Amino acid sequence: MQSVVTPVRPSRETVVFFVKWAASIIQILGYTATGFGWTPLNLYLFLVGVIGWFAVGALWKDKALMLVHLVALGAMLAGMSSS
Repeated sequence: MQSVVTPVRPSRETVVFFVKWAASIIQILGYTATGFGWTPLNLYLFLVGVIGWFAVGALWKDKALMLVHLVALGAMLAGMSSS
């Protein structure tokens, strides 16, 4: 007789926990890169952090959090494309 292995899916709260902490750490690294003048690494780190926090806002269905990070993402992409 074979046993059936059911894949374990992480809960929504677990996903949010890891995404928000990863995005926060990446944004802190972005601030650090800015402080040391490590351009354009700082921008790439900020992009990842902003996208991560936008995802958290989407998972939480928090429109204000989504709006702030969507505007930040648009501003960053516009600035990066103009330089």
